Amino acid sequence: MGRDTHLNRRILLTLALLLVVDLAVVATAAYLLTPWLAPLRDAVAAALPFGGLSAQVAWWLAVLLPALSLFVWGQLRYTRARTLNKVDAREVSQREYPDLSERVHRLAQLADMKPPTIAVADSAVPNSFAVGTIGSATLVVSDGLLETLSGDELDAVLAHELMHVKNRDATVMTLASFLPALTNGEHGLLDDMLPGERGSKLVVGALAVCGAYVLSARIVAAPVGSLGFTLGFVVLAGITVVLGGVLLGVFTAPVVVLSRSLSKYREYAADRSAALLTGDPAALVTALETLDSEAAVTPETDKRRAYEGVRGLCFLAGGFRTGTETDRFHVETRSHPPTADRIDRLRSVESAS
Repeated sequence: MGRDTHLNRRILLTLALLLVVDLAVVATAAYLLTPWLAPLRDAVAAALPFGGLSAQVAWWLAVLLPALSLFVWGQLRYTRARTLNKVDAREVSQREYPDLSERVHRLAQLADMKPPTIAVADSAVPNSFAVGTIGSATLVVSDGLLETLSGDELDAVLAHELMHVKNRDATVMTLASFLPALTNGEHGLLDDMLPGERGSKLVVGALAVCGAYVLSARIVAAPVGSLGFTLGFVVLAGITVVLGGVLLGVFTAPVVVLSRSLSKYREYAADRSAALLTGDPAALVTALETLDSEAAVTPETDKRRAYEGVRGLCFLAGGFRTGTETDRFHVETRSHPPTADRIDRLRSVESAS
């Protein structure tokens, strides 16, 4: 099939800038939390055989590098789990879906790649997408897709998603989706990190506040427990939260621009690679036409409860509708090229082959 050097450059550039943004987020969080981390910083500095500027650099490296690695890993794992949950998708076995499993494994072998995990979404809307983590990926198809397509057309769509996995753009787009979703309030991190009853969450939250309150004794110049100390703590915590929120929005803006640019190009690249893999560009053209017409007759839903989540991951921009009519996994249309343009490019591949 050949390597798409233009796609690879876009992926590497996007990934590099994403890591820079993530590093900026981690560094900002560490800086804002420095007042509360002062005891740990002093302990690390005391244990080092050198002091001064070298100790400060060592402290920041000791914090930033592990934190960045955990932050990237956590984003990928969390986004994968959150996305599968929002589209009501579950991992399936070969015994449950033998035909689907056989198709995916056959196409993966043809592409010389490890077959991804397969999940099926409980949705009548025909669509698909792939999410990637470090060293693994999950290919998601809806019940509606399996009911609408079969034969070569289904193979063409599955090959398209496998190309996203093989090209690694599924992983980059999964990573790129986290900060925008967090900024938009689509991710309930605290609820997901603290499962259980509301009372238990309040207890954990209260303990965290009490811990920060005690640690702030090193910063607030007032007796612990006094009114002045409490007011100083509240002001310090408020500044940390507000400033952190503002900076998070600033850091998110370039991520949105990067992900949209990559998302549009990667669809063309996956279409072309899938057409070459299956040797049947016409099958993918027919699949696009069929699914696009299905999306056109789908009734509009109340998008106040829309979950935009992983931008640009779906095969078509319509997204998934799950459960009630107002519960939709939505992908912004601007992140996808027009279906007509994709079909035109595929027909040029067909004529050249």
